[in-house]
Amino acid sequence: MAFGAGVRRFAIVGADKTLRFGGMRIPVFILSRLIAALLLAQSLIALSGPAFAAERAKVQAFLQVTGFDVALDSIALSAKTAPRMLGLDAGDFGIAWTRMADEVFATGGMRDMALDILEQTLADGALNVAVEFYASDLGQRLVTAENASHGMDGEEKRAQGERILAGLVQQGSPRVELFKRMGAAIGGAETAMVAMREVQVRFLLSAAAAGVVNLRVDADELRALLKSREGGMLMDIQRGALAASAYTYRDFTDAEVRAYAEALELPEMKQVYQLLNAVQYEITANRFEALAGRMADLQPQQDL
Repeated sequence: MAFGAGVRRFAIVGADKTLRFGGMRIPVFILSRLIAALLLAQSLIALSGPAFAAERAKVQAFLQVTGFDVALDSIALSAKTAPRMLGLDAGDFGIAWTRMADEVFATGGMRDMALDILEQTLADGALNVAVEFYASDLGQRLVTAENASHGMDGEEKRAQGERILAGLVQQGSPRVELFKRMGAAIGGAETAMVAMREVQVRFLLSAAAAGVVNLRVDADELRALLKSREGGMLMDIQRGALAASAYTYRDFTDAEVRAYAEALELPEMKQVYQLLNAVQYEITANRFEALAGRMADLQPQQDL
């Protein structure tokens, strides 16, 4: 499915008991998780099917046909960013880090989490519309291309996508606007920006609870600072999403890309993507929390 940017690191914890954002250093303390929990609950309630939720077997088939199962598996690739949020490197932990990350981000567990949520929230009507499109010849070719894109190194994909995108802009290709329509239909950049912030907050809170770091900051000041940086980050996410689309759909015709954009703009497809975005980011945050809890058993530990 047409998911864009993954978790992006935009804060680095320094060794002087502060969070460093750009050129500013801020003292850190444990923030309340109540806001994040309420946001998730409200999202899932709002996006639940109005009448009948889908059966588990149908949801499982839906994951396979649409390629969302592979998109979930790719969450594991973001595990390597966790130590950098704490000013560390995965290599500092040796082979123990790889083993632990593989356990926490086990694909079977993440798929089960998705099934548990979607079984209760995904309406049959929306499911059927999505399956009908992705089961078509064009849909299956799109899924194949997207699955391959999910497994590619993010930096390399962006670099190649930027080159393709530059050529499209120079040619005045309609594909650029079509990519923007696709992104708007699935709630890409804005949703990703908010979700990435919550993933990082929840990870740092869990790391603090596990004794990996000491956090002391005023919640209002921290959130205000994050908001002040959202403008530039939003543009970067949007640019990255366009580059990813340019790379992923490079072998499709303009007509096929247009057909995809129009399919994603259907009300039922928008509902599906709103729900899948919520599920994907909740699983990401959940796994990062679990990872933080287990980092206390590894060395080195830091008082940050």
